Amino acid sequence: MVRALIPGSFDPVTNGHLDIIERAAKIYDSVLVSVVRNYSKSPLFTIEERMELLQTVCAKWSNVSIGSFEGLLVQYACEQNVNVIVKGLRAVSDFEYEFQMAQMNRRLTNEIDTVFMMTGTEYAYLSSSIVKEIARLGGSVKGLVPEDVETHLRQKVQRQP
Repeated sequence: MVRALIPGSFDPVTNGHLDIIERAAKIYDSVLVSVVRNYSKSPLFTIEERMELLQTVCAKWSNVSIGSFEGLLVQYACEQNVNVIVKGLRAVSDFEYEFQMAQMNRRLTNEIDTVFMMTGTEYAYLSSSIVKEIARLGGSVKGLVPEDVETHLRQKVQRQP
């Protein structure tokens, strides 16, 4: 059984993220989507909110589960009995950074491989940061995020000063 891990901030989860999750769910027996606690970022949604949104939008895939972690990715992956880390790529600039991280993770443990998956071309420009900025400025994020996420995002940005 091959168990894959898709780590990310998912602040918020976008249709680009879902593209990678759906395709990974078709390839791997089990997929763990995990929210990373990143202290260098100021997230809009709490870890719990991001996990709830992921639970909702990933419910259609029976082999997808949701988690969260902080610390070393490979340590968490080992604890979760993961065989493969799946990283979504949008552009060459993503590849440079992710390649370095994959090499370091491989140095830390050779038990886990990293697989790069290109997002669909319709999502190549899409990032959570862009989605948040559009929402904050009152623009439409329809088609960029799932409807449930759009609703929560609107509520969240309206409450901000």
